Amino acid sequence: MKRDKHPVHAKISGPIVMIGFGSIGKGTLPLIERHFDYDKSRFTVVDPDDSGKTLLEERGIRFVHEAVTKKNYEELLTPLLTEGSGQGFCVNLSVDTGSLDLMKLCRKLGVLYIDTVVEPWLGFYFNESLSNADRTNYALRETVRKEKRKHPGGTTAVSCCGANPGMVSWFVKQALLDVSREIGLEFTEPTTDDREGWAKLMKRAGVKGIHIAERDTQRAKAPKPLNVFWNTWSVEGFLSEGMQPAELGWGTHEKWMPKNARKHKKGHQPGIFLEQPGANTRVRSWCPTPGPQYGFLVTHNESISIADYFTHRNRDDEVTYRPTCHYAYHPCNDAVLSLDELFGAAGKIQPEHHVLDESELLDGIDELGVLLYGHDKNAYWYGSQLSLEETRELAPYQSATGLQVSSAVLAGMVWALENPEAGIVETDEMDYRRCLEVQRPYLGPVKGYYTDWTPLKDRPGLFPEDIDDKDPWQFRNILVR
Repeated sequence: MKRDKHPVHAKISGPIVMIGFGSIGKGTLPLIERHFDYDKSRFTVVDPDDSGKTLLEERGIRFVHEAVTKKNYEELLTPLLTEGSGQGFCVNLSVDTGSLDLMKLCRKLGVLYIDTVVEPWLGFYFNESLSNADRTNYALRETVRKEKRKHPGGTTAVSCCGANPGMVSWFVKQALLDVSREIGLEFTEPTTDDREGWAKLMKRAGVKGIHIAERDTQRAKAPKPLNVFWNTWSVEGFLSEGMQPAELGWGTHEKWMPKNARKHKKGHQPGIFLEQPGANTRVRSWCPTPGPQYGFLVTHNESISIADYFTHRNRDDEVTYRPTCHYAYHPCNDAVLSLDELFGAAGKIQPEHHVLDESELLDGIDELGVLLYGHDKNAYWYGSQLSLEETRELAPYQSATGLQVSSAVLAGMVWALENPEAGIVETDEMDYRRCLEVQRPYLGPVKGYYTDWTPLKDRPGLFPEDIDDKDPWQFRNILVR
């Protein structure tokens, strides 16, 4: 497609530095080219893998073949981010790059910043000297929240703005409004900065919890080979989060907690974690296309940030309401097979990793949305049902999964350029309407579905189970044990 068919949302007056050129970086590149006015001579991509070098050279974009590390990041990035006049933009789409340090550097330089995860430096995820509590996304998020409290305001840095975390936080607000109207509540939509108003509305609506409910049905043309991990997005990213403890925002309606669950000892403590990896923890959930399904309870920043954002407290700072919130992810079948292979080998990670690109995929969709449950209409799923076929028509270099992420990065960049002095923000704190307005052309059908399904429905009943039959939406009934 030609550039003139796409709206130019904003001008980036300074240099652009993209850190990481994997599947998400490659997918984000054409969206930046389409939707921003910028100086191509000051666009730089930094990556230790040079497999994308030719693509960049063809487009006249500078490539720096180097890893961004804790030792070199200031010396490497500062001249790139401050080259020439105007305000630069750092787009961090890499793994093993310390998000907090990069964010602090950018804000010091007056450079806008965005990432898709609170990423630690190399070695964190598999560091056996750290406790499991210290390896959680809760702990990583707390470092960013601490910096936000210590240095409020200033140059905008958008934390955790991909599909999830990111887009799903915008979906939650739209879904909450849909449910509130459907059950007949009288209300005025809270403003973007009215955090307490949003929490009160969710409490009034009777939402007990939220699943980030996703089903990836994309199929590869060829069968997966033995001892290779296949996925439709970053394998390294999936393995990193999948080997962290299973983690979830913990709702006030919960009456039971798993024996291996642990509470945090610091901060606002909106979540808990389990002493087991998320990629080997299954939960019962629901998506429109498959209906009931098993998902993996993989830790994500939004599980904590959404639960935290919608926490209501009284004047004594006592929590009066909080929804349970967690990921319920069914990746593509090849990724499920890869996980089964990995954990079947006692957690030994395959030596070869491969991200399936659009040319290797046959068909399928990535159905990614939020399932708000426990209210008077039982449960409501709202989200994107983007197909591989439509993705190919919309943008190059990505699967349906990738486009949901890269288009959220686009939306976050637009918002940052329109709000350049917002300080450190999470996507829950951004204008969801504006962000979805930018992103929606890349999401395929965005729809809402009510369902009468609960975790107690259609269970086989052939064996005794430890369930709560009085409240179907207890985590006791959702966790597969």
